Amino acid sequence: MHPEILRLMNAQRGHEMRTRAHQARLVKMIRSARRGHHRPDEADEFVLPPIPDYVDGTFHTDGTGQAPVAQRAA
Repeated sequence: MHPEILRLMNAQRGHEMRTRAHQARLVKMIRSARRGHHRPDEADEFVLPPIPDYVDGTFHTDGTGQAPVAQRAA
């Protein structure tokens, strides 16, 4: 068979296979959406663990941004 005809046949087959793959991907997305597997409004939220304020792992709780005077003197 002539090389140019083979090239055209391969190009046509490649295009058909890409089209079928795209259609299959669309069907999969539609089925997933119908089943409710992908719900962006109910996405898991990232929870940041609390970070200690001091090196020893304690947390500052009075809300003023400074340690109480009794603790600073100690």
